[in-house]
Amino acid sequence: MHTPHNSERRRFMKTVGLGAAAAGAAAAVGHVTLAQADSAPAEKEKQTVNYRETDHVRAYYASLRD
Repeated sequence: MHTPHNSERRRFMKTVGLGAAAAGAAAAVGHVTLAQADSAPAEKEKQTVNYRETDHVRAYYASLRD
């Protein structure tokens, strides 16, 4: 025998699922924000250059054009 679906139960389960997802997202965003605030780079660090085009890098780029 087929029993009818309980719409109140479905609504409750949707609410619980959405609430858990929202709580997880809020915790993740709060964690990222705190991590970024703690690791603010100093002024001197902003001026460093991490990429240098050296002779072997230029040779590699030249090999790609061929």
